[in-house]
Amino acid sequence: MSETVTAVLFDVDGTLVDSNYVHAVTWWEAFSQAGYDVAMADIHRAIGMGSDEMLDKLLPSDRDTTQDDSLRTAHSALYSTYWSRLRPLRGAPDLLRACKKRGLKVVLASSAGEPEFRALRAALDAEDAIDAATFSGEVERSKPAPDLVQVALDKAGVLADEAVFVGDTVWDAQAAAKAGVRCICLLSGGISRDELADAGATEIYDGPAELLDHFPGTLLGPR
Repeated sequence: MSETVTAVLFDVDGTLVDSNYVHAVTWWEAFSQAGYDVAMADIHRAIGMGSDEMLDKLLPSDRDTTQDDSLRTAHSALYSTYWSRLRPLRGAPDLLRACKKRGLKVVLASSAGEPEFRALRAALDAEDAIDAATFSGEVERSKPAPDLVQVALDKAGVLADEAVFVGDTVWDAQAAAKAGVRCICLLSGGISRDELADAGATEIYDGPAELLDHFPGTLLGPR
């Protein structure tokens, strides 16, 4: 692999914005409204997947799948009530700016739909550091498929070995690996260090602030 990193691709939920547990609560409520009893812990561990993959993982295989869109709509409506209260994780905007200052192309790669993605970007409030972005509406398959990472690479205009993906879930690490991109994972999404390492994370940090504290000296900024 190339030693020269020219672009960094960032997941957003749980990586830059403190939203994973809000997603868990609002999916739990949407499932409850539809008559499904799904444990909160199971929902949390599926956060980071696309909703299509998540529903197949968490709900019975013999369910009426024509109701899946209603579940997504319910979750989106519940989650939207939190948009104005979303906050970036500590150090996240500064991390993006540090990458930009070092000359890296900064690309956001989110599994969120477009309206939700706009809310996440507003919460992050770091438009001056973002070169490009992609979201779920621009890909056919959601994580852990590599499509989102590949689109982000295209938007950055770099090869896989010239980029690093930063995420917070096993699905991020798996998607990056399938795209041939090295992955840094953060514990800020609530997934354990061992699980992230087993999924293929090359480096693991507590959150954006710790990654920034070690920058340079990471895959993003070799000394």
